[in-house]
Amino acid sequence: MDNVARRPALPGDRDVDVAIVGAGFTGLWTAYYLATTAPGLRIAVLEAEYAGFGASGRNGGWCSALFPKPVSALARRYGRGPAVALYQALRDTVDEVGRVAAAEQIDCHYAKGGTVVLARSAAQLDRARAEVAEAEEYGLPLSLLSAAEARARCGACGVLGGTYTPDCAAIHPARLVRGLAGAVERRGVTVHEGTRVLAARPGAVVTATGTVRADVVVRATEGYTPGLPGLRRALAPVYSLMIATEPLPAAFWDRVGLSRRETFSDHRHLIIYGQRTADDRLAFGGRGAPYHFGSRVRPSYDREPAVFAALRATLADLFGDELPVSHAWGGPLGVPRDWMPSVGLRDGLGWAGGYVGDGVATSNLAGRTLADLILGVDSERVRLPWVGHRSRRWEPEPLRWVGVNAGLRLAGASDAEEARTGRSSRLARLLTPLFS
Repeated sequence: MDNVARRPALPGDRDVDVAIVGAGFTGLWTAYYLATTAPGLRIAVLEAEYAGFGASGRNGGWCSALFPKPVSALARRYGRGPAVALYQALRDTVDEVGRVAAAEQIDCHYAKGGTVVLARSAAQLDRARAEVAEAEEYGLPLSLLSAAEARARCGACGVLGGTYTPDCAAIHPARLVRGLAGAVERRGVTVHEGTRVLAARPGAVVTATGTVRADVVVRATEGYTPGLPGLRRALAPVYSLMIATEPLPAAFWDRVGLSRRETFSDHRHLIIYGQRTADDRLAFGGRGAPYHFGSRVRPSYDREPAVFAALRATLADLFGDELPVSHAWGGPLGVPRDWMPSVGLRDGLGWAGGYVGDGVATSNLAGRTLADLILGVDSERVRLPWVGHRSRRWEPEPLRWVGVNAGLRLAGASDAEEARTGRSSRLARLLTPLFS
C-alpha cells in the first residue's frame, strides 16, 4: 500500500462536530456510522500516514467474533448475561461487516468460511476439549472435530482433532479499510492524511499544520497510542509479523482443503494464524517479534528475519512443504495491561482499542458503539461490559520490557516443552499473571 494516492493534509485550523484521530478501522467505522445516522454532522478524520497504514491494512484478515478475554472471565466480573451479550454482539458483527462491504461495493474478498483451530498434540487436544466445554456452557457455537473432520477442513500434518466455529470471515484487510475510507468520504466526511497529531484532548486536536476544534474528540490510534502525550503506558505496542506465499497450485489445495476459505490456526501457546486468500495464496502470521523498550514503534521493527524464518518453518511443519514466499511484512498491535479491549466516551473524549490483534470485527462494534454514545442513542450496545472499561496502566520501564518479552519467550518455551514431553506445559501456568 506504499503507492496509494494520498489525500490532502489538514491545511489549517478548522471547526467540526467530531474529530477522529486515526484512519484505521476504528476511526473509519466510527465516522461511517456517525455519517450514516446523522448526515449533517461535520466530521474530520486525521491520519499521520494514510488510511489503513497501521494494523488495519496489515493484519491477517480474520473478521472474527474472537475477543481477548474469555467469556468465563467476563462472566465472573460482569455476570453471565452481559458476557454472553458481548460475544453475541461480536458474532452479529461478522455479518455486519459483510453487509456494509456489499452495500458499499467494497471488494474486500469477504468469505465467511469460519475458523478451524487444529490440535496437533495431546496437550493441544486437551485445550481444544476445554474450550468446547466452556463454549457449550455459555451457549456459544464451537464444535469439537475428530482428526478426520479437522483434516477435511485443513489438511495439515499430524492432526489429532480440532475445533470449528462458523463465526469468522476471511477478508483482504487493505481493500476493506481503503474502501471504507472512500465510503465515509461519499457521506461528507473529510479524511486528512499526512497529518500527524501532536496532542488530542477534549475540545481540540493539535497537529503540525493546524488545530481542529471539536465538540467530541475520538482517539482511535491502537498500537500507536503510546506516541501521544500522557499515554505512554496505556497500551503496549506488540509486533505481529506475516508472510504470504506465491499463488499455490490446484494440487496443493486438493490436499490441504480450506475450500470455503476457512481461517486456520492451532492450539499452541505462541499464536499463529492463516488464511487461503482469494488468489490462492497462504497468508500466514504469528507472534514472536520482540517488544521494544519504551513502547517504541519504528518502521524497521516491521521486519525481523528470525521471525520470518520461523514462520516459514512453521508453514513447512504444518503442510509438509517448503512453500515459495513472495511477501513479508509486519506491524504493531495494541495490548492493554489486562488484555481487555474497551470503548467509551467521557468529558467529550471518546476512545476505542486495545484489541490484542482481534480488531477487524471488534473495531466495527466499537465504531457503532461510539456513534451511539456520541449521538446519545440508548442502545443495547452502550450497555455491553466493555463500554467505559479502564485498564490499569502498564508498569514503567524496564519492568514493561522485561514482562512483555518474558511472556513471549514463555509462550514459545511452553510450546517447545510440550513438543518434547507430549504433556501440557508447566511453564504455561506462568503466563496467566502476565496477561491478566
